[in-house]
Amino acid sequence: MTTTFRTLALSTALGLSLTPAWADVTLRYLASQGGLSAFELANELGYFEGTGIAFENVGYAQGGPASLVALAGGSVEIGSAATAAVLNSIAAGNDFVAAYPSNGINDQAQSIFYVLEDSSIRTIEDIVGKTIAVNTLGAHLDYVVREALHQKGLPEDSANLIVVPGPQLEQVLRTEQVDISAFGYWQTTFTGAALQNGGLRAVFDDTDIIGDIAGGFIVLRRDWVEAHPEEAKAFLEGSVRALDYARTNLEETRAIFARVLAERGENPDVAQFFAGYGVREGGPAVERDVQFWIDVLERQGTIQPGQLVAQDILYVTGDGPATN
Repeated sequence: MTTTFRTLALSTALGLSLTPAWADVTLRYLASQGGLSAFELANELGYFEGTGIAFENVGYAQGGPASLVALAGGSVEIGSAATAAVLNSIAAGNDFVAAYPSNGINDQAQSIFYVLEDSSIRTIEDIVGKTIAVNTLGAHLDYVVREALHQKGLPEDSANLIVVPGPQLEQVLRTEQVDISAFGYWQTTFTGAALQNGGLRAVFDDTDIIGDIAGGFIVLRRDWVEAHPEEAKAFLEGSVRALDYARTNLEETRAIFARVLAERGENPDVAQFFAGYGVREGGPAVERDVQFWIDVLERQGTIQPGQLVAQDILYVTGDGPATN
């Protein structure tokens, strides 16, 4: 079956920019270390000028679940999280809509599980009982590990996951505090920096496990969308333009990343390793982006069969190509 829908959004901006006097609506968000979301890039490119919306960076999120907690509590207007985390949050009673895909997973932008070059870990079967560093629990990397083990007929909880911030993933691996460090698809800047130093080897990546799929979504509260339809539409249009800009202007995008990271007090050198957002042209979601994880959560007993419906979660705003 083929369906058509485009996802809606809402946007944020760079670093610690001030809210201009003409803004009618201010959107708060939590930034991600080492990178910019498409809405931040769009703001840097001037795509929201004249829209009546402004943005405020109110800090950093350790991971997607923390971003969703802030969104549910009203501390921010924009959340961003892996699809499985979004679904869990909605199943728990939060009335969120999954806006546009924040990142995609493909051969250019993917999550990769690295070990030291001389490690004995060479296959997914070898990760049983091993310690894996991930940026947060209950989100994308957590579920990819579980799915990888499931596909091999192994207990889904047979690897030990610990939380390590993105900037420390390389350090904890090289000092052998963990057996494996998982660099997320949104952390290609940290991946590139680690590989430049040599001595690492990939065991598997998330495209091996789940294929070409949206990695996560920008998430909005449904009541905000209903109260601000024009601003939401402007946010979507600006963000999608930025996603496409990054695809065709990678070097220029890296330069913007470097400048903004420096302004935020982060290491601008990692910007050279930004590999793109990995989303489809025009930024559309397809039903599988959500349905895959609904099926996983139903299989695990986390949600009841039929409790969540993909097309109810994706906010429809127009005609965008999507296929099951």
